[in-house]
Amino acid sequence: MSKRPALALAAGAALFLLAAPAVPAVAAAHTTAADLQESVTVDPKGRIAEDGTITLTGTYRCVGSTGPAFVSSSVLQTTSESSNSTSATTVIQGIGGTMAVCDGAEHRWENTSKPSPAIGPGTVGVEATVTELRFHGILPLPHFHADERHDVTLTKG
Repeated sequence: MSKRPALALAAGAALFLLAAPAVPAVAAAHTTAADLQESVTVDPKGRIAEDGTITLTGTYRCVGSTGPAFVSSSVLQTTSESSNSTSATTVIQGIGGTMAVCDGAEHRWENTSKPSPAIGPGTVGVEATVTELRFHGILPLPHFHADERHDVTLTKG
């Protein structure tokens, strides 16, 4: 296989993973030394620009990647269906992706995106995931290094 189709396949798979909501990693039956070194954090505050663009930041650490790795982030916002109803809907929107370097060192990440519909200031759930595309033959499959989910306060600025 020439390089161009392989690169196109990898780029398409990466875009698919970044556009899809983050999927939590399945817990391994045993813990390895690499598991203890890998992490991703989300800073407790995010920014909303005047045009509605959201910026989220944090840190990550991963080791042992053999394929391209990314830090993806999503905003989870729960809204009630109606004012006199107890049911709620959770909307998940991807907020960008950043290439990750899995060398065991701690690195900063920053993801930016303009979600639609717009999200206003306030507290939202955020999930960040470090995902690697590992090739099995010509098929890139996701390998999850770390994920984190907690509340973040979005402020104008």
